[in-house]
Amino acid sequence: MAEQEATLNVGIPKESFPGETRVAVAPNALAALKKSGCHILLESGAGMEAGFPDSEYTDKGAEIVTDRKQLFERSEVILQVRGLGTNPQEGEADLSLFRKGQTTISLLNPLGEPKLAEKLAQTGVTAFSMELMPRITRAQSMDALSSMATIAGYKAVLLAADALPRMFPMFMTAAGTVAAAHVLVVGAGVAGLQAIATAKRLGAVVQAYDIRPAVKEQVQSLGAKFVRLELDTESAEDKGGYAKAMDEDFYKRQRALMAKVVANNDVVITTAAVPGKTAPVLITQDMVEGMTPGSVIVDLAAEQGGNCELSKLGETVTHSNVRIIGPKNVASSIPYHASQMYGKNIQTFLSHLVKDGVLNLDMEDEITRETLVARDGSVVNARVKEALESTS
Repeated sequence: MAEQEATLNVGIPKESFPGETRVAVAPNALAALKKSGCHILLESGAGMEAGFPDSEYTDKGAEIVTDRKQLFERSEVILQVRGLGTNPQEGEADLSLFRKGQTTISLLNPLGEPKLAEKLAQTGVTAFSMELMPRITRAQSMDALSSMATIAGYKAVLLAADALPRMFPMFMTAAGTVAAAHVLVVGAGVAGLQAIATAKRLGAVVQAYDIRPAVKEQVQSLGAKFVRLELDTESAEDKGGYAKAMDEDFYKRQRALMAKVVANNDVVITTAAVPGKTAPVLITQDMVEGMTPGSVIVDLAAEQGGNCELSKLGETVTHSNVRIIGPKNVASSIPYHASQMYGKNIQTFLSHLVKDGVLNLDMEDEITRETLVARDGSVVNARVKEALESTS
């Protein structure tokens, strides 16, 4: 197929969120964007912290722009990792750079920060949120949440292994037998499944719990034991495959049943999160106090309030000689591959929207319709509008 002449200017600014080392598009995605009719403008140094110098972009046909304001002025589409909803403070500075009719694609957290989505809408931009990607077969290659969750699940196990005062695998040595570590993964979504797989590769004995009974086979296929609690979980999963928020009575009964399971493990990795909601508290202070001294909890839901009652975002808390790690922006700690994976997601999505170098928004298409947050000065997404109404 002949390469499409580039007609759509697509800008990739440097991320401004403190500690954010990812870039919206890695060089490996540029060829596909060029075929879609896109000309890439990169703010100088945007990929450097992820391991991609400007030269890797120019080698693929991108143009380097040194002035951020000029980048926004020349770009019809802006691609970012963190839009305003996931970058409240520094993201404010970009609001004056957006213009009516411009398109932006990023992680926006519009269900968690609907008022910021509304503020972005008021600039007149057409805004898409990668978090709202529908869980359908056609959209799998665009699913940024799954990509970043894969990295988070992998890294959580490494954090736990580093903090645990014992080794994960069983060893038989001249000095005696070293018993394998026991790991419990709470939540068997993408992050949880990757945590299971990584912990198994390191040699741990792994158990996993999820309120959705349907994931039992996935857990077992990775070599872990599925923990079943005597709870009514028929309504625990939404139509998109995500865990639904349950009432407090359910979580109270769940915690009571889980206490013994938690106490029998050296490492607990929690991943239970509900989009746009505060994470449910699954591990209480009493449960922490029942764990063996030296045990470790890695709470991947810390950014949404935490699954552990004692978690503090961005900190490691020690209580009863148990370390509770509340990591922040986990995917950014592996920026090279995180950028490649996110960049592939966003490239595939943009290619879905672009026809012959022109943006073509087909509102009959589920992918386009469900991810569109704002257009013509207003929030247009039904789920985000509902979130706005609940906050007013």
